[in-house]
Amino acid sequence: MPEALAQALATPGLGWLIVTITGAGLVRGFTGFGTALIFVPVAAQFLPMTEVILILATTGIFSTAALVPRAWPVADKPEVAWLAVSAAIMVPVGLWVLGLLDPVVVRWLATGIVAATLAAVVTGWRWHGRLGWPGRVAIGGAAGTIGGMTGLTGPMVIIFYLANARSAHAVRANTILFLSALDLVLVANLVLSGRATAPVLWTAVLLSVPYLATTLIGQSLFDPNRERAYRWIAYGVVGLAVVTGLPILD
Repeated sequence: MPEALAQALATPGLGWLIVTITGAGLVRGFTGFGTALIFVPVAAQFLPMTEVILILATTGIFSTAALVPRAWPVADKPEVAWLAVSAAIMVPVGLWVLGLLDPVVVRWLATGIVAATLAAVVTGWRWHGRLGWPGRVAIGGAAGTIGGMTGLTGPMVIIFYLANARSAHAVRANTILFLSALDLVLVANLVLSGRATAPVLWTAVLLSVPYLATTLIGQSLFDPNRERAYRWIAYGVVGLAVVTGLPILD
């Protein structure tokens, strides 16, 4: 057995990580997002945030093959491209800030941003226009910065789409494409900066097996005709992240 694999099998809290990523796969397959929102609060109790982000992004790459083919024809690819490129530019900034700030401060910032945007959407705020390029750059850039700091690459974009007057099918497809692109960006940044280690990558490979399986199950459960159920499940996932991410609950 390779030494790196043996170290991966000895990862602190590995059993909890497997259980968590299994549940996250079901949610990701159904809603198109949610892995980071579920996985980060649990994994951060056992591992440094840099390792959490690397595992999260690497397992996300494995799920891409299952989700992107069905999302590609439905997604608004030009809009997602604007969001993804601007986010990719800001990911290194988020990773840099992660190295400077106290982890508790980072968690409070992320939790506050997600809670505020979720509250706006749940209370009925809707935007019926079409996002111009300045708005896409701003939302994508914010998503990239927060993603680099916390691994939560999706909330800014997810909340924007949930607030927008679009079908659940379109929201899900756009979100899948955006998160798939950001997974690649995060892994590339961590590898190039020398923060990716073989044991952590092996841990990601181990977790990708149950994650991919439950992602496929979750995808099979998605019904675009159940718009109301989709939105409330999505709101619930984000709300769960807000509650579990509060440092006072540690």
